[in-house]
Amino acid sequence: MKYFDYAASTPLDTEAAEVYVKVATEYFGNSSSLHDIGGQSAALLENCREELANLMGIDKNGLFFTSGGTEGNFLAIEALLSSTKKEGKHIIAGMAEHSSIHGVLTRLKEAGYEITLLPLNENGLIDQEQLVHSIKRETILLTLQHVNSEIGTIQPIDKLAKICKDNEILFHSDFVQSFGKIDIKRLAPLVSSFTFSGHKIYGPKGIGGVYVDPQLKWEPFFPGSSHERGFRPGTLNVPAIAAMTVAAQKINAKLPEDLNRYELLRKAFIKTLEPIEEKVKIYQAADTSRQLSNIIGLRISGIQGQWMMLECNRHGFAISTGSACQVGRQSPAKVAQALGLTSDEAKEFIRISFGQSTRLEDVVELGERIVNIVHAFEAATVI
Repeated sequence: MKYFDYAASTPLDTEAAEVYVKVATEYFGNSSSLHDIGGQSAALLENCREELANLMGIDKNGLFFTSGGTEGNFLAIEALLSSTKKEGKHIIAGMAEHSSIHGVLTRLKEAGYEITLLPLNENGLIDQEQLVHSIKRETILLTLQHVNSEIGTIQPIDKLAKICKDNEILFHSDFVQSFGKIDIKRLAPLVSSFTFSGHKIYGPKGIGGVYVDPQLKWEPFFPGSSHERGFRPGTLNVPAIAAMTVAAQKINAKLPEDLNRYELLRKAFIKTLEPIEEKVKIYQAADTSRQLSNIIGLRISGIQGQWMMLECNRHGFAISTGSACQVGRQSPAKVAQALGLTSDEAKEFIRISFGQSTRLEDVVELGERIVNIVHAFEAATVI
C-alpha cells in the first residue's frame, strides 16, 4: 500500500521511537514526584519544553503539553475566554475549522455565546474585509487555523493578528498542520494561543501541546489540576514528549529541503491529471506563498470522493476524503461548506497529501491510476 494521507497522520520516526523506549524504561518516574527519580524525569521534561519553545520562537513559560490537537484546541479556547478583560460574548471563527474547534463552539453557543462563522474565498483564504466587518464591540475572540487540513491554504497570521490587536481581540490559531511544515518562529509570538500535535510531525500519537501567551492570566478549566501549572489534569507522558521533541528537531532541520521537494511532487501530480483536467477542480491559493504544497484538495466532476478513495485503495493507494476526524459522519468536510460547494460537489472531494517517504514515481503512478479510474468510470457509464 502506497500512503498518501500524511495530513491525517505520519509514521513514527525511528529515532523518536528509540527515544520513547529509552525514556519509558530509564526515566519512568512521575515528573511531579519529589524524589530523585521523579526529578530526573522532570529535568528531561523541562529540557524538552525549552527545546520546543526555541524551535517555535516562544517563551517556554507559555508552553503546555496535552494529549494532542483536539484537547489542545479545547483547553486553549477555554483559557483565553477565562483571561479576557473585555466585556462581550461574541466569537468569530473560520467555517472550515477542525471539528474539535466546532465542538467547542457548539458548547459555547449553548452557553450563550454568539458565534460568527466566516467562509473561505475562491483562494481558500479568509476575506479580511469580511472579518473586519464582522467585528463588534462585544467580540472577544478569533479562532482560525493557520493551514487548512483539507486544501492546504495558509492564512496570513501576521495580518490577522494585527486586526485582532487593533480591536482588543484574543487570537487562537490551530497550528497542527503548519508546525514542522512552515517556519512558525516569526508568527507564533503574534497569536494569543496556538496548538500543535506530535503525530503530524512523525512523533507519537496522543501527545501535543498548547502555547498561551504568558502575559495572559487564565483560569484552569479543570479545578484542582496540579499538572502543567493547572492547565490540564493527568500525569505527563514524558516518553512521548521526548519522542515528539526529537521528531520536531528533525523535521524542522529538513524544512527547506522538504518544501522544495513537496513543490516538485505537487507539480508532477497535477501534470499527470492533464488527460482529465476538464473534470478536475483543485482548491488552492492563487499565490503559491499561501499554499502548502504537500496537501492537495480536489474533486473530480461526476465521481464521488468515497468511491474514488475505495478504488484507489483497491489498487494499493491510500488517499482520503478529508480530515480523518470527519470520517464516519454524514456531513461533508467543513471546507466544502466554507468554499460554497453544493452537496453533490462536496461529495466529490478527495485529498492527497505527501510526506517524507513519498517518492516521485509513486506520485506519478497515483495520478495515472486516478486518470485510468476516471476513464473506466466513463466507459462503464456510457455502456
